[in-house]
Amino acid sequence: MNDPTAPFPTFRHSAQELLLTFVLLFGVVTIVRWVMGPSAVSDAIPGVHLKLIVVGASVGLLVTGLILSPPGKQSGGHMNPAISLAMWRFGVFPGAAVVPYIAAQLAGSLLGVLAARGVWGSVAGAPPVAHAALQPAPGWSATVLFLAETASMGVLVLIVGLFLPTHRLTRFIPHVVGLLVGLAIALLGTSTGGSLNPARQFGPALAAGQSGFLWVYLLAPMLGALLAPVVGSLLPGDHRAPTHRPRDAHTDRSRVDDPAAR
Repeated sequence: MNDPTAPFPTFRHSAQELLLTFVLLFGVVTIVRWVMGPSAVSDAIPGVHLKLIVVGASVGLLVTGLILSPPGKQSGGHMNPAISLAMWRFGVFPGAAVVPYIAAQLAGSLLGVLAARGVWGSVAGAPPVAHAALQPAPGWSATVLFLAETASMGVLVLIVGLFLPTHRLTRFIPHVVGLLVGLAIALLGTSTGGSLNPARQFGPALAAGQSGFLWVYLLAPMLGALLAPVVGSLLPGDHRAPTHRPRDAHTDRSRVDDPAAR
């Protein structure tokens, strides 16, 4: 049984989010290093578009696996400040935990990138890898990029929000999120970069000294996460997600009872 009075174990779950985001960004840099950078794998894959499909599929599977991992099931497996914000707006995540989660995710992002640099050496910090930092296509203005990132994240959150009210669909959310992240990378990689995650760009941009569009990649997904629940409330039918509380620590290992944890 859920215990509505049980305190939310913010510190422990934030630490798990740091670990998950660390692994995610270490994995992202590693994937980009071998698929986009100088390697036998890169040489075997012709063309940037096919390379992006491989990167998207790999990162999407990594995201899904991390959400379904034991730490992901306990913390909710957000690994994305915009997702934490959206889960709060949907009413399935406590507002007091949003800032600690975001801080942990950003810290995990930077640490994951630095760890990847330590493992893969200077090749990770040189083009075309450059710590896996993203850039929009030439000619893209900050305004256009902001609108594209806002809309892309909004679509992802809106789709997740449509799954939340139906219990039989919530178990598919980790797979849906992984699929959408993979598609964003494959389809938007040559235009916006396909970020959809402030933590995805934070560590790579800092490590690479690439701050030109960083504010866009940080703020636009957050705005999309805030707008999506508003749009969802305007759609026909009842799309309100049930309010969840953390389970009792002794009976369920303090697992966050939000749908992303299923």
